[in-house]
Amino acid sequence: MMTGNSILDDFKNAWNKPNNALVQIIIINLVVFLSFLILRVFLVIGGGEELYRAVLSKFMLPADLSVFIFQPWTIITYFFTHEGFLHIIFNMLFLYWFGKLITEFLGSNKVISLYVLGGILGGLFYILMYNMVPFYQDRISGSLMLGASAGVYAIVVGAATFMPNYTFFLLLIGPVKIKYIALFYVILSFSQTIGSNAGGELAHLAGAGLGYLYIVQLRKGNDLGTWVIDAMNFFKSFFVKQPKIKVTHRSGARRPSKKPRSTAGSSASPKATVADQDEIDAILDKISQSGYESLSKEEKQKLFNASKK
Repeated sequence: MMTGNSILDDFKNAWNKPNNALVQIIIINLVVFLSFLILRVFLVIGGGEELYRAVLSKFMLPADLSVFIFQPWTIITYFFTHEGFLHIIFNMLFLYWFGKLITEFLGSNKVISLYVLGGILGGLFYILMYNMVPFYQDRISGSLMLGASAGVYAIVVGAATFMPNYTFFLLLIGPVKIKYIALFYVILSFSQTIGSNAGGELAHLAGAGLGYLYIVQLRKGNDLGTWVIDAMNFFKSFFVKQPKIKVTHRSGARRPSKKPRSTAGSSASPKATVADQDEIDAILDKISQSGYESLSKEEKQKLFNASKK
């Protein structure tokens, strides 16, 4: 008899970990990919190839404005949708490698902001270029885009902008600073903007530009992704139950404690110790979620004092 958690349980555990936006984004991409993979197999077996393409197109971003205005949700769904194995594998690997850096040093919310903003700007730039530049207008008919690359490029360039000299050890090459990895992929995308995947490459460049701009503005104290997190929390509030706070009222005046005050040499009470630890845990969670710079001066001082104990 087999023991242990099922695959579904493993996914649930991975999803429910706190401050785990990077893994959650990857899980969403994988679930969407597997769903379309299963759908395609069953529909093609039944002779429904055209139906499969019709369903898939409702998740892909159209370059034609006359089509896009009737399915505006595709500006979001396209960067969670993949079709080829290599496409999703490479996107998720780069997302994970560079997203881990953003999560560790800036917090989980910054990964969400970079991914979503990069995807949206990449999609808008793709539509703009295909409707404004004569070279691309000839290709607009039936042009559809899918894939997380624009959001991934935003995270790759964002990480390289934030810590350009951080080093990855690449197979057969050795240590390489991530600024050169990001630069290589930006140049590669630029060189292919006249190729068969011109729309995708344009989206990559827009995502890369967003990643650079986001970090530059963040250093100035401007978080361009605040509205993304606010919108996400708003929609999340419809599905996540808020804890009910029970309020009690005491009658009469509060009696002073008869216990003597502790002297400088006495140890803190267990309740005070637990309260202090809970406060430190909350501060550490805030760092994991939004980065060290999100702490107030008081929180930074409490963290510093706790480190000396």
